[in-house]
Amino acid sequence: MAALCELISAGLIVSQEDREFYLQKSQIASSTEHYVQYLYSQWKKKWYYIYTCDVQDGDNLPKVTQFSLVLVTKDFNPEKYEMLSKILTKRYRKSGNPSYMLESYLSVITRGTCSAEENGKFFVRDFERNKALGNCHLKDIIESLGVETIILYTALLLKKRIVVYYPQNQISSLLNCVRSLPSLVWHRQNWEIAYPFLELNQAELDELKLNSCYVAGFCDASVEGRSDLYDVFLNVTTAQISIAPSAKESLAMGKLHKDIAMFIVKCADNEDLSEQQIVKEIEQKTSELLNNLKSLCETSEDGKKYLTLESLNQRKMAPATENFLFSLAACEGLVKL
Repeated sequence: MAALCELISAGLIVSQEDREFYLQKSQIASSTEHYVQYLYSQWKKKWYYIYTCDVQDGDNLPKVTQFSLVLVTKDFNPEKYEMLSKILTKRYRKSGNPSYMLESYLSVITRGTCSAEENGKFFVRDFERNKALGNCHLKDIIESLGVETIILYTALLLKKRIVVYYPQNQISSLLNCVRSLPSLVWHRQNWEIAYPFLELNQAELDELKLNSCYVAGFCDASVEGRSDLYDVFLNVTTAQISIAPSAKESLAMGKLHKDIAMFIVKCADNEDLSEQQIVKEIEQKTSELLNNLKSLCETSEDGKKYLTLESLNQRKMAPATENFLFSLAACEGLVKL
């Protein structure tokens, strides 16, 4: 027997559609013996965090063998909600009463803290947003892909669609990879583009297609054949990157890309740099790129600076570089529409 406990933000009623969705994601309704204890992604523009537990001897749950706790929030902070989930599920296992979990959860919502029993107290203030965003694993990704990392960097700069594939038994690695990629464009601070774990069902694909830019993770190998879903496809297990035919022109590479690619690889090879320092180095490189781009802009009648194709043509750049810079300017709001 399995129990699904939902603790959605106060006052929010769980729809039948959402209930079925979270039940399916938790895997406790399936016959699989293997499950991911902690899973997170986006659904309907909200983040969900699912923590699944096996009931142990001594727990006050005589008729339950396994249960999942689902937290639905507006913010991305996996570490915060994993810790909170551990506290809440422990209270449920000890008491056998889900209302105890709700009591602690509401304490966090209203006071920013709750008791962690023998581990002291849980404080929301200990889990800053930037710390969550900066908890990435870029070094491993860059070391695996080498100079081809520039394809991901360029795709993110140009707000393209990226699909990442890992096999089913490596979901945790998939989550780490997808959450890490937005840090390549740290200046945007946008993790709403990340969908760490999706499945090839119509409901999730319909939601995904509402976005023009994303990094989406899948564990179904057949997603590689769905070129309608991506501009860039990353198979991390084979360290291979594929570009969809429709995106090849916009992702054409030039000398500028080669220079940045070598810089990124050099950062990852530097054993003295931490993950956060690598992010900072790449951010500074991006800042240089954007400052150079802004220097090519012209001041318009409204006093704002915009880049035009004419001004780029005068620079006699290689076609790939010119196309990239103009597309980047458009993504950064430097092209007058």
